[in-house]
Amino acid sequence: MRRFTLESKYSTRQLLAWFLQVFRQVKLQSAINAVSALARVALDFAFIWATKQVIDVATGVAHDRPSTLMGAGILLISIMVLQLAIGYLGRWIAALLGVDAQNKMQRRIFNHLLRSEWFGREERHSGDVLNRLVSDSQTVVHVATDTVPQAMAVVVRLVCAFIFLYSMDAMLAVTITFVLPIFILLSRVYVSRMRAITREVRQTDSRIQSTMQESVQHRLVLKTLERVNTMLGILKGQQDSLRSQVRHRTLFSSTSNLLLNIGFGGAYLFAFLWSANRLAEGSITFGMMTAFIQLCGQIQGPFRELTRFIPVIIGSFTAAERLMELEETPLEEDGEPIHFEGSAGIRVDDVTFAYDNQSRQVLSHASHSFPPGSTTAILGETGAGKTTLIRLMLALLKPTEGSVVIYGHKQAAHSAEEDMEQIEVSARTRCNLVYVPQGNTLFSGSIRWNLQLGKPEATDEEMNEALRLACADFVQTLPEGLDTVIGEGGAGLSEGQAQRIAIARALLRQGSILLLDEATSALDQQTELTLLNNLIEHNRSFDVPRTLIFVTHRPAVVSHCEQVITLERCSVS
Repeated sequence: MRRFTLESKYSTRQLLAWFLQVFRQVKLQSAINAVSALARVALDFAFIWATKQVIDVATGVAHDRPSTLMGAGILLISIMVLQLAIGYLGRWIAALLGVDAQNKMQRRIFNHLLRSEWFGREERHSGDVLNRLVSDSQTVVHVATDTVPQAMAVVVRLVCAFIFLYSMDAMLAVTITFVLPIFILLSRVYVSRMRAITREVRQTDSRIQSTMQESVQHRLVLKTLERVNTMLGILKGQQDSLRSQVRHRTLFSSTSNLLLNIGFGGAYLFAFLWSANRLAEGSITFGMMTAFIQLCGQIQGPFRELTRFIPVIIGSFTAAERLMELEETPLEEDGEPIHFEGSAGIRVDDVTFAYDNQSRQVLSHASHSFPPGSTTAILGETGAGKTTLIRLMLALLKPTEGSVVIYGHKQAAHSAEEDMEQIEVSARTRCNLVYVPQGNTLFSGSIRWNLQLGKPEATDEEMNEALRLACADFVQTLPEGLDTVIGEGGAGLSEGQAQRIAIARALLRQGSILLLDEATSALDQQTELTLLNNLIEHNRSFDVPRTLIFVTHRPAVVSHCEQVITLERCSVS
């Protein structure tokens, strides 16, 4: 048999503490489900008692048969109606509130992901992250809002059934519950092994989603490389692994349940024969025998329920671990944005940086000042750290050594150089920067919506002017104009068109420093020249011009800049 050695990085105490936070978020849903479950338990026992009364009256054991039988029958029917009503309302409310709870959990994790620090390299595949965000969130919420309240009701049912049966026949009650110590002993072994199996199943499931997502995103590459069958083979291998793991988990779970069911069946048979013998002796009534058998089911039912809950709870522990890993990434600095009025500059002071503590430093003791209102071109070979420098300015990355500061006036009334303030860049200073990254950065949706990401309250006139400056006025000739819908990754537009719309979006954003990282790489020479002239002339029209920083390889860009700096690739140490 396969041996699983995957160890959890979190203790049971840490997992329970995290689940407690989840419960606080969904306490309303959990409380309503708990009350509903406990009400069903109470009605089940009321039904058992009412059934006994009806049978005792019908068999002549009870007195005042005509009136008592009618009353007992009405009571029994009333209880049945209440059981159906509470079951219906409970399922309806649980479904609605369950969606709300799941939405809250997904927003919590999603919010953390978007606001967390970025270290330049994604630790996990996006397919794995989405798998955790959707499937694992759903699993955790289901346990918090449904499984735990149901488990509480099961324990209450077990205790009440034992007390009820003990009051009628103490020996039978004790005998029926003898399986409890055995159940607890076996469950500890079961939980440990099942948790390891479930963790590996979830990891394989994430790998499958990652493979499918990446293949769909890059299907054109796979077609041109004629490697579609290669990816299908990889997917089949992963699916075969998942099938083997699920088969092993099912075999282990089914075998465990079979052994428990044998024990439950033996105990139920014993209760039936015991009751039949007592009935033959005349020491109990037929109604009491019926109650005995039903109570035996009420005692054994919770044990069966717990065997069903255990895999779910184990799965939730695995899901919780995977979500806790996502929340381990520290959040960026929070607080009010620090806004500089007018133009601002950036200064890089003796900055050294390396990704993931690699031996090769991307930047080594780099220093340069980008004065307010200046226009600068950053040149350098591939790997010299041009994009890394931009990310340091945006506070997306933190220097290994040195500092990056933004300086200018926080109040418009001050204009003298000696009045300038400076502060180290952070997420709070990002409001002063406008960034156009490399490549296609458009979202699926309308062009209008993409532009409004730069300025949500932008008017049509403002958007059209930004499109004109970015040489993207072709949008006005499209059948739907600004409301033209584009697909994922700007599908429906050329790379050059998508790049120009991204520049227009940036121009709508307020900010005193404009960073363009190879923003004209997909444009032809004439369009690039027109766009650069538009940017420079538009910038000069302001009383306080923006600071423009271009990362580029293009000579046309360099010719429009006041200063040029060249980064050299650091040697391997």
